[in-house]
This record gives sequence, structure tokens and C-alpha cells, in this order.
Amino acid sequence: MEKGILYLVATPIGNLKDITLRALKVLREVDVILAEDTRNTVKLLNHYAIKKPLKSYHKFNEKETAGKIVEELLMGKKMALVSDAGTPAISDPGEELVKAAILQDIRVVPIPGASAFTEALIASGLSASLFTFVGFLPTKGKERKELLEYTKTLRGTVIFYEAPHRVGKTLKELAEVMGDRQAVIGRELTKKFEEFLRGTLLELAERLQEREIKGEFVLLVEGISKEEEKRNKEEKADYPDSVEEHIRLYLTEGFSKKEAVKKVAEERDLKKKEVYSIAIRMEGNEKEV
Repeated sequence: MEKGILYLVATPIGNLKDITLRALKVLREVDVILAEDTRNTVKLLNHYAIKKPLKSYHKFNEKETAGKIVEELLMGKKMALVSDAGTPAISDPGEELVKAAILQDIRVVPIPGASAFTEALIASGLSASLFTFVGFLPTKGKERKELLEYTKTLRGTVIFYEAPHRVGKTLKELAEVMGDRQAVIGRELTKKFEEFLRGTLLELAERLQEREIKGEFVLLVEGISKEEEKRNKEEKADYPDSVEEHIRLYLTEGFSKKEAVKKVAEERDLKKKEVYSIAIRMEGNEKEV
């Protein structure tokens, strides 16, 4: 039996006219459409008079449903995966299904179209030749802090998605970590109230504080400058050659072991657990002597 095909179909991010002729053709021809939210997808299908069976496929059932969908694909069905808006698998469900289909040698066909971060990028005025798409940051905890620290060293434009109720906090946190860099917010892209806000991170945080915040946000931040990168390298060049010497330097300056470990981990971009293990080993070696 010939295997089916999984199509990844990009859909409009706001304006229903932003869909390709090829996407409409595929949606009309497949056996089943997999939708993040069937209620949203029905609006699009009704607009273009497309009637096809719909199945729910979202982040809460992604792992358990992927296997069942692959079984249907193996039986020859042609299926299209769509998200509520934009391109599947980019900050939306799809990655697990694509991996599962590839493992079974099922053909996966991308059908290009709108993606919120690319539309925001090309109109931002920031670098579009070099960029990093981060998507949604973790909402809290160590994982969020580590990712924020990582983004401050990136060249080119750094792109985030953010929810309206968190965007102000995120702008301030980015300013703390990156410095008050130039940034752009794209809001309600392709819709009636599409808007671009430009300024520094703290300027944007202040502007948003003064108004009611609605809509989907794409946040773009300029990357590290050559001057800042050079300055960071020069600062690191002043560190002792080894982690052991670095820890010992702070201990001799009167810092506690905990404080020394924290400072060395931050300055050398290492995990505290790793530096702490080295500090413990140093203590053991000195006791033996």
C-alpha cells in the first residue's frame, strides 16, 4: 500500500486573504485537516467554501495523537496540518508529528505562507540578514534566566513572541540583561490595527505601561554590537587561566565560597553546580596536603 503525505500548511496570521493558491488547493484535496483549534480553522475553511473532515491536534494531545495520525498516513491518507495562524511547528504544534512521520519514511511537504516573526522582521528596520528566532521565553525560573543570558551574546536581531500581560516585564528583564538596546514591537500584524512601536527596551516598556495592551506581540531586539563584544572579550581576558585560580582569587579577596562560586560561574558562563564541584575538589586536595 502506498503511504500518504503529511502537508504542513501555513495559514493567515490575521488577514484571511494572506493564503496562497497552493495552500487552498492542498486543503481542498487532502482527506483530513489536522487543526490546532477546529473552531478557528472552520472560519478559514468556510471563507473559502472548503468542506473537509477536521481532527484536533494541539499541544495538549500532541504526543499521544501523533502515533495514531502516523498510522492513518501509513494507510495512504493525505493529511494537512494547520495551526491557528501562521506556520505549523514554529511556536505551534507540529514538531512531534513531523519527527514521527519521518521515522516511518512518510513524505512531509511544507506549503509556505505567513509567519508572524518574518513579517515583523522585514518591517522592523533591524538586521534581517542575520537573526535568531527564540519564540516564547519560559515564563519563570532558571530556564528563563539561562535563555535570557544566552540571548545577550547573540549577533543580529533577536526575535521573541510574547503575551500581552507579560510583555512589559519581559522588556524590563531584557534591558537588565542586554542593556537598553534598540527594539521593535510588531502588534496585530496584517490586521486592522497593525502597529509597529520602535525605541529602546525601556522606552517601549514605559510606552506600553501608559496604554491598554491587546493583541499578539512580536518583540525584536538588536543584537550585541561589535564594541560590546570586544569589551566582553577584553574583560574575560583578565580572568585567571583556570577555574581553580579564579575561585582562589575571590577567596583571597575575602568572598565566601558560595559568593566566589557564584561570581566565577557568572563570569565564565558556567553552571554553578559545575564550579561548586571544582571548589569542593580544591578543598579536598588542600586538606590532603
